[in-house]
Amino acid sequence: MRTRTRSLLVLLAVSLASLPAAAIDRKTEERLQNIERKLESRGLVDMLNRLEQLQQDMQQLRGELELQTHRLDGIERRQREQYLDIDRRLQEIETRSTGVMAPVPGVDAGTGGAAALPPVAPVTPVTPGAPSLPPVAPVTPDTPSLPPPVAAADPAAAQAEYDTALAILREGRYADAAQSFKQFLARHPTSSFAANASYWLGETYYVTRDFDQSLATFTGLVNNHPQSPKVSDSRLKIGYIHYEKKDWKAARQELEGVVSSYPGTTAARLASDRLARMKKEGR
Repeated sequence: MRTRTRSLLVLLAVSLASLPAAAIDRKTEERLQNIERKLESRGLVDMLNRLEQLQQDMQQLRGELELQTHRLDGIERRQREQYLDIDRRLQEIETRSTGVMAPVPGVDAGTGGAAALPPVAPVTPVTPGAPSLPPVAPVTPDTPSLPPPVAAADPAAAQAEYDTALAILREGRYADAAQSFKQFLARHPTSSFAANASYWLGETYYVTRDFDQSLATFTGLVNNHPQSPKVSDSRLKIGYIHYEKKDWKAARQELEGVVSSYPGTTAARLASDRLARMKKEGR
């Protein structure tokens, strides 16, 4: 067995030795080139397949992102509309509960009875045969002239202007909404809608990142309408504005005040969330 193996090896060596060296090198080179071409073609195919898969994944992710963005926009729009609608309904309830009837002419506002009438001069009986005397005009005491009554503001007109400004705000026309709310406050500074109009004016400035105007508006609401339900939300926004202006100390002080002053409210919960965020950020 060993003898046969050795014989075969000797024959193989003799046959290889008989071939020219150039022929051996050429065949080896051709084989290597074929192997390289196969490897390169497989690598390119794999790379193309991976690129196509990545493109499909990107398209799918882009579609999902657009869908989620559309859903978020719809949710934010519905929340804004619901918030504005709730605010409008609450304002109508407040207006009906605090409305005062104007006095009716000729009726005593204190007693509800008829107003006092001027006294009637007694009639003197005429004696037959007596000469008729000219009538004597009654003497009335001089009374100072009173100024004409000032017409009270029309609540219906004020509410119509307020609703118009809110409708503009719902459409996202913040500059026009700000102008409408400013005109409303200039025409109806004592209206029952004044506090709400001030709040939404501050919101228009806040959304457009005019933080100085927004801060001044919300601060004015807190000072001028301390009993308004909008005070807690205004103080919350004041804290947000200080946060945006990177005044961490003022933001923390205002937000902690909202939490302590209005426990259990939405404003207090949002203030707590922002305080937790500040703590996480190391503010």
